[in-house]
Amino acid sequence: MSQLFHSVLLIEEKCRGCTRCIKNCPTEAIRVREGKARINAERCTDCGECIRTCDNHAKTAITDSLSRLKEFDYVIALPAPALYSQFGREVDRREVLAALIDMGFDDVFEVAYGADIATFLANEYLKRPSNKAPMISAACPAVVRLIQVRFPALIDHLIPVDSPMACSGKLAKEIKSKELMIPKERIGAFFITPCPAKVTWVREANKHGVFSIDGAISISEAYGEITKRLPEISPPYPGLKASARGIGWGYSGGERFAAKIAKSLVVDGIHSVIEVLEQLEMGKLSHIEFVEAQACIGGCVGGALTVLNPFIARMNLEALVDKSTMLPELSKEHIEALNLKERLGEFTIKPDIVAVPAFRLDQDVSRAITKAEMIEKVVSELPGLDCGSCGSPHCRALAEDIVQGLAVDTDCVLKLREEIEVLAEQLLEMARKGSSALKEDNTFLKPGE
Repeated sequence: MSQLFHSVLLIEEKCRGCTRCIKNCPTEAIRVREGKARINAERCTDCGECIRTCDNHAKTAITDSLSRLKEFDYVIALPAPALYSQFGREVDRREVLAALIDMGFDDVFEVAYGADIATFLANEYLKRPSNKAPMISAACPAVVRLIQVRFPALIDHLIPVDSPMACSGKLAKEIKSKELMIPKERIGAFFITPCPAKVTWVREANKHGVFSIDGAISISEAYGEITKRLPEISPPYPGLKASARGIGWGYSGGERFAAKIAKSLVVDGIHSVIEVLEQLEMGKLSHIEFVEAQACIGGCVGGALTVLNPFIARMNLEALVDKSTMLPELSKEHIEALNLKERLGEFTIKPDIVAVPAFRLDQDVSRAITKAEMIEKVVSELPGLDCGSCGSPHCRALAEDIVQGLAVDTDCVLKLREEIEVLAEQLLEMARKGSSALKEDNTFLKPGE
C-alpha cells in the first residue's frame, strides 16, 4: 500500500512540546517525544484540529499557490460555498467570483452548483433497496478518513457518491474541454478549500490517476487577494448557476436540507462526530435513514483554513441563502442535459473506500490479544490522571505506547518520581552504611580494626 499523503505539517522549530495538540487530536495521532510533537501518519485524518488548537502555530497545511496556474493552458476556480461566508452581507457573491477571475483564473465553476448535482446523485443512490441504514454522507473527507481508521465496520454505510468538489471539477473540465476543444489535461481546476482534509483528497485522487481537480488553494490565501480587489471589481461575474440549497452545503445542516430527508441526523465537530459514530457502530440509531457528519464545528464555514469566526461566517452564508434569487434547485432540464441518471456510476468515489487498520495492535491475532492483556496490566500500574505530561494523550494511550515499544513507564512523571524517591532512599542508605565504616580522618576502617 502506498503511503498516504498528509496535508497537515508540523513546523518543528515552532513546536514547544506542549500537550494541547495531543489532547485535542480525535484519533490520538500525535505524541510529544523529546520535546517535540510527532504525528502518526496512519492515524491522522487531516481534520485540522491541531492547526486550530496550536497557540504556537507549529501546525500548518500544505496547499497550492497561485503560481501553479501557469502550468495550464486554461484554469478554472472552484470556490467552496464557505468562501462566500468570509465576506459581509454587503458583498455580492458575483463580485467575489469576478475577483477570482482578476486573480488569474480564466473561469469559475461554483462548487455550490456541484452541491446541487451531488444532492441529486445522493438521492438517486439512496433509492437503492440494498442500502444499509443509516447511510452516511461521504462529503467530508476527514469524516471518511475517520471511519476508515477508527470505524471500519461503517464503511458500507457511506454513500459512495462524489463530493460537490469532485463533481464540480469533473464537470468543469468536461464542459470546457468540449467548448474549447483542448484536452482535459491542459485544463487546470483549482479548489478554493476551507480545510486541509480536502487538500489531502485532491493529492490522493491525483496519485491514483483521478484528474478532476489539479490543486487546492486555501481560503485564507485567496481571501486577502479577493479583499484587495473587491473595491474596484466591475462588472460582477455573470454566470451564476448554483441554487440556494447548493450554497447551504457550506454550513452544517445544509446537505440534509438540500436532500429533503426527513429521518436524518446532523452532527458537526469531530469529537461529536466520533460520539455519533460510536452509537451507529453499536446499532443504536437504526431508525435514522441519513447522517450528515462534518468534522469542523459549524460545517465547512468552520474549516481550519478559513479566516472568519465560524458563527459569524454561518450568519453571513445564511443571509446569502435567504436573499438568494437563484434557481430553487437543480432543474429537470439541467439533469437531462448532463445525463445524470445514466451517469451515476461515473460520479462514484474512486478509489474504493477501504479500511485502514491504524488501531490494530498486531497483525497476528494471538500477539494482539497478548498485547491487549499487557496494556491492561500497565494501565493498572499507572496513576490514571490522564494529565498528558508523558507526551501521550492519556494513561491508556501511554500504556499502549509502552507495550508497542514506543515509550517507557518512566515517561510518566509520577512513575519517574517514584523511581527517583526509591533511588534516593537507596543512596541515603548506602551513605549511612558508608559513614559507619569511616575513621575520624574519613578513611575506611580495615578489617579487624
